[in-house]
Amino acid sequence: MSETIIETQNLTKEFIRDEFHVVALKNICIRIDKGEFVALMGPSGSGKSTLLHLIAAMDKATGGEIRVLGHNLRELSDRQIAHWRNEHVGFIFQQFNLIPVLTALENVELPLKLTNLKKQERLEHAATALKLVGLGDRMGHYPRQLSGGQEQRVAIARAIVTDPALILADEPTGNLDAASADDVLTILSKLNKEYGKTVVLVTHDPHAARFATKVRHLEKGELLAEEVGPASGPV
Repeated sequence: MSETIIETQNLTKEFIRDEFHVVALKNICIRIDKGEFVALMGPSGSGKSTLLHLIAAMDKATGGEIRVLGHNLRELSDRQIAHWRNEHVGFIFQQFNLIPVLTALENVELPLKLTNLKKQERLEHAATALKLVGLGDRMGHYPRQLSGGQEQRVAIARAIVTDPALILADEPTGNLDAASADDVLTILSKLNKEYGKTVVLVTHDPHAARFATKVRHLEKGELLAEEVGPASGPV
């Protein structure tokens, strides 16, 4: 029997902006099992990134329930959430969010500074992560010395350096050319297939979604019927 990694029941997220009341998510019920690669698709404003941020506990739901990796996220304190996220979740942003004055190796090492690892151990782990994404020869480079695709691969290395069970990617190819985008998506697919990572990808690009094994569509804050996609990458 599959192990459930993410499960929501009637999950709702509302915002009050000036005099406007916005329902970003409405009664979302979704289940994602261990080892799945799920693409969340939908037009701008559909709520897909909001859902991803709730899964990462980067935002709090207005109503409903959300359990991720066995934890009810609405019951955790901010301090517990910070520790939980650093240990179990790797998040990849559309904007690379690298620190300009740090090398690739130092950027990847950052999450490990919240662990009990010694300096040398942290650097060894960071080097391993960079080699996994094909940047073993760029460890001493600063972000300004890297291409956009290389910067995103550094960001992926930073996301996986703690060996998280869950990888969340919010439009990770949005700022990349086609070749660099395919490199990033291939790495995510490898992490899923070869390393057993559960991956949730937010995208509006049908080509990117083809790397996933399951596609879920959102529209106007509601989750549409399930659609199973190809498991072997793009055609």
